[in-house]
Parts: sequence; C-alpha cells; structure tokens
Amino acid sequence: MMPCYQLPMSQFRRFGLALMLPVVLLGAFAFPTQLQTATAQTSKDNRPLTIRADVQEYDAKNQVITARGNVQMLYPSRQLQATSAQAQYFSKERRIDFSGNVYILQQGGNSIRAEKVTYLIDEGRFVALPQSNRQVESIYMIEESDNGGQTATPAPSVPQTRPLKPSN
Repeated sequence: MMPCYQLPMSQFRRFGLALMLPVVLLGAFAFPTQLQTATAQTSKDNRPLTIRADVQEYDAKNQVITARGNVQMLYPSRQLQATSAQAQYFSKERRIDFSGNVYILQQGGNSIRAEKVTYLIDEGRFVALPQSNRQVESIYMIEESDNGGQTATPAPSVPQTRPLKPSN
C-alpha cells in the first residue's frame, strides 16, 4: 500500500468522501432541518396517531415516543388535535403526556389550554395542570335544545306575593 502523500488526487478524494459520508448521514439524522413525522398504531383497528415535531425519539424497550419542538398531534379516531412544546406517547400505558404551552382541540369545539396535560386514551380523560400562579382554561360547547326559544327545562316561576297591609 502506498503512503497517503503518494496517492493520486482522485483516490485521495474518494477516500475522504468515504470517510465524510457516514458523518454527513449521522448529522442529517441528529440535526434535522424539517419536521419529522411518526405514525403510531394505537388500537387493534389500526387507527393512526400522527405526530409531527422538530425532533422525535423512540425507546423500543419501553415503547415510548418522545417528540420535541413544535409538536403537532392528530388523532382522528378520538377526534383530537393538539399542539405543545413536547409530547410523549406511552403505548403500553395508552397515555399521552403533553407539556409546554399545550392546546388541545376536539371536534365539536371543546378545547383546553394548560402547561401540562395527560390524556388517558382508554378512559377518554384529560388531567391538566397550569403554569405556576396561573389557571387551566377549558372551553366546552354545550348543546341547548330549541323549544320555541326556551330551554328544555324552564326556570321555576317566582310565586306572587301580596303587599302587606299596614297594621293599626
């Protein structure tokens, strides 16, 4: 084998390219420039949960997906959309933990804003915590039945009272 200072320039470039290629590929995966998307199967019916974020990691041993940075989650079978700074999907526990400026919107207009929200998928339950010295905000769309402009159960009527007669 010839010493590297005696290699022709074309072979030297190929050798450098061969060394640089793994570094470039590793950099592309470690520092992505575009949003990454992951789709997790969440039930036996294979209904997808789609996650978009700047960075995503998957822990195969614990079956946990962690998404960080501009997280957007779409879960059509639960009629749910969410945004946050970070989200973790725990597939074994069937739980999603959101943190950092969380906003969750359900079809029909119900929404919740908080610093941290845990969604228990099988129970269909949200547990929300605010930032320090703040509150959680929820908006619920309540359907009113229309009976000629009245609510389904009218308010009770106020009994009529007679004026008191002055006593002598």
